[in-house]
Amino acid sequence: MTDETDDEELTVGRAATRLGVTVRALHHWDEIGLAQPSSRSIAGYRLYTGSDIERLSRIIVYRELGLDLEAIGSVLDDPDTDVVAALEAQRAGLAERIEHLSSLSVSLDRMIEAHTRGLLLTEDEQRAALGPGWDPQWPAEARRRYGDTTPWRQYAERSASRTPADWQAVAETNAAFERALAEAMEAGIAPGSPEANALVERHREVFSAYFPVSRSMQVVLGRMYEADPAYAAHYDGVRPGLASWLRRVIDAGARAHGIDPDTATWEDDATTDDRSGCGHAAIG
Repeated sequence: MTDETDDEELTVGRAATRLGVTVRALHHWDEIGLAQPSSRSIAGYRLYTGSDIERLSRIIVYRELGLDLEAIGSVLDDPDTDVVAALEAQRAGLAERIEHLSSLSVSLDRMIEAHTRGLLLTEDEQRAALGPGWDPQWPAEARRRYGDTTPWRQYAERSASRTPADWQAVAETNAAFERALAEAMEAGIAPGSPEANALVERHREVFSAYFPVSRSMQVVLGRMYEADPAYAAHYDGVRPGLASWLRRVIDAGARAHGIDPDTATWEDDATTDDRSGCGHAAIG
C-alpha cells in the first residue's frame, strides 16, 4: 500500500523508484496492458496516479510470489479467477522447483568433491570395491599430479555419478580384461595380429570408464605400464612379462593406424609428464 492520492501524479521514473522496480518493467507492463498509467503529461510522458500505484503494488506482490504476468492479470482483472486455486498451483510448482534445486545442490556438491578428491568413496569402500591391493592414497596423488588436465576433469565428471557398486563393476571389468590379456600372452598371440589388435581396441574401451583415450594417449599408457615400477609390478603380477607384452601390443596397434609409437605424445596441452595417463592403479 502507498500514501499516494489520486490527485498526485508520478512520472515513470519516480514511480519506479517508489516501487523498487525498473522503468523498463513499467514500460513493459504498460505495453502489454497490465498496468497502464491513467494520464500523460503535455509532453506525452506517462503519469501514474495513486490508483495506478496501488495496482502496481499489487502486481509486485504477486510477482514476488512467482506468478507470471498473465496469471497476475487474471487475478487482478478476471472475476472468475479462483485466486486461492491459482496460489495453490503456484505453491505446488514452487515445491517441485525446491525439490529440483535441492537435488541440483547435492549434485553440485558431488561434482565439486569429485574434482577435488577423485573417488567419492571412503577408504573402506575403496578397498571393498577395488580390491585389497588398492591404496586409498592413490586418488590424492593423482589429483596432485593431474588435477589441471582434461583427463582428470573427465574422470571427475564420471566419478561424480558413480556408486560403490559402479566402481566395483569397473574393477571387475578391468580384472576380466587383464585375465584376457594374460591368456592371450600365454597362447602366444603376437603383437600386430588381428587378435592382439582386438585387445588393443578393448583396452581403449575398458579405459573409457575413466576418461576417453586416443590411440596416441594409449601408446603413452603402454610406456608407463612397462617403465613405471608400480604398474609393471601390477601387470607382471597378473602374468610375468605382461607389462612389456602389453606395451608391444599397444605399439603394434598404433602402427596399424599410422601412429609412430616412438613419437606419440599425450594429447593434453596441460600435461607435461608422460606418466600423466592416470592409469588403473593411479585413479581407479
